[in-house]
Amino acid sequence: MSGRPTRTSGLHKTSAASLDCAAAFQAIALDCVAAMKAQHSSACAGDAEAVHQIRVAITRLRAAVAFFAPIVVDAEWLRLKKEIAWLNGSLGAARDSDVLVEYARRKRYRSWAEHIIRQVDQCQTRDHRRLVRSLRSVRTQRLISAVADWIRQGAWLARCKRNKEAEALQFYCARELNRWHERLIRKGRRLKALGASRRHRLRIKVKRFRYMLEGLTGIVALWSRGELLHLHRPAKRLQRALGDLRDLKRFAGLASGLRQAESRKRSKAYPPDYRRRREKLVGVAVASYRELSHARAC
Repeated sequence: MSGRPTRTSGLHKTSAASLDCAAAFQAIALDCVAAMKAQHSSACAGDAEAVHQIRVAITRLRAAVAFFAPIVVDAEWLRLKKEIAWLNGSLGAARDSDVLVEYARRKRYRSWAEHIIRQVDQCQTRDHRRLVRSLRSVRTQRLISAVADWIRQGAWLARCKRNKEAEALQFYCARELNRWHERLIRKGRRLKALGASRRHRLRIKVKRFRYMLEGLTGIVALWSRGELLHLHRPAKRLQRALGDLRDLKRFAGLASGLRQAESRKRSKAYPPDYRRRREKLVGVAVASYRELSHARAC
């Protein structure tokens, strides 16, 4: 079964209004666990979209932990974080192979990549087999159960209950979203000149910001619909443009290396229209960044 992760926006307004920071985190984080479970069998069957959705669920979970870090981070999370990184390594390799295959089969690149399609397919098969072994392992089953237990009844929750001066959810979220917004705007200055690693880190920050905007919708009333769109729309476009830039660069680099190894002779270094496509994506990223920088958080 493939589909989108369950969303916390389905909560009734009456229950959402009564949530505190701990309950809000639990609602968002348990949705992520549910999405991982829902996509598990499809990912094991080789469904590329299911693999992607599990990765999205993990990123959403990490974003929620980072957002509520002063409240939820404890020794158990630090242990779980290492296990999640292990699983995400297999997911990332499979996802990268899926993207490479998708690029190689596009009409505009098909002729350029014809000499390496067999190797690309073999890499995809290899990475998915490794992923299936990881997903079906006892280690992964225990990880998902441990994450769910930690969310529901971890030591962090007992600590929250002892803290009688917990900050109201709305004030906490407003302050943190403003802080995240200001940080990513600061990190994105001179975006055109950023190197690949700094651009990648910016993309992660924008992605987490976007996911928290989505996760908090319906839980806490911070914005009108119009105000939310002013933030969410450019954040989503910026994330996608930076992601497409990364994918395009990886495709060009990996495919060029495979072509040279396969043909043993000089070949065209970049895919067709590579520079034009790259410049277009940079333009979209810069425009989206400017729009996001002019929007207000809370």
